[in-house]
Amino acid sequence: MKTKTQKIALTGVLAAQALALSFLENLLPALPFLPPGVKLGLSNIVTMFCAGSLGFTTAFCVTVIKSLFVFLTRGATAFFMSLGGGLLSTLAMCLMIKFVKNKSGYVGVAVASSVCHNFGQLAVSIIITKTTAMLSYAPVLLLSAVIMGFITGTVLKLVMPLLIKQSKHFKSL
Repeated sequence: MKTKTQKIALTGVLAAQALALSFLENLLPALPFLPPGVKLGLSNIVTMFCAGSLGFTTAFCVTVIKSLFVFLTRGATAFFMSLGGGLLSTLAMCLMIKFVKNKSGYVGVAVASSVCHNFGQLAVSIIITKTTAMLSYAPVLLLSAVIMGFITGTVLKLVMPLLIKQSKHFKSL
């Protein structure tokens, strides 16, 4: 029972950190050299940590919590975009960690999940708009996903010791 409670508490703390990163990222002004809609995806750092350290179920829970936060703060369309991109991204993340993380590292995992996130959002936008015209944006999304995935994967490598240390505090309670 104590172990389950500790995992729930840690998941809550990690979800809160992901929400805080998402909120802070939305406060940043759009950079003039970035295409519209392109973001770093800082909250995915926490999701990748969850997938690699706590398991796939925890990563999916954090993804859904992040999407619900988007719904509450930005509405239904943003929710569906977040959920579509987030679930596809988390699935890719989990598969990469399970099968090829040792070969690609967290940077490779981050790039793959970033690409999947952008294409998940692209698929949702095609469903919402009922047009494939959005596909013309795919090359921009692919390039930006690789760049942003590289950045978030690198940041995860840097903060991984802190996240591991935080997790150990929950196991010692």
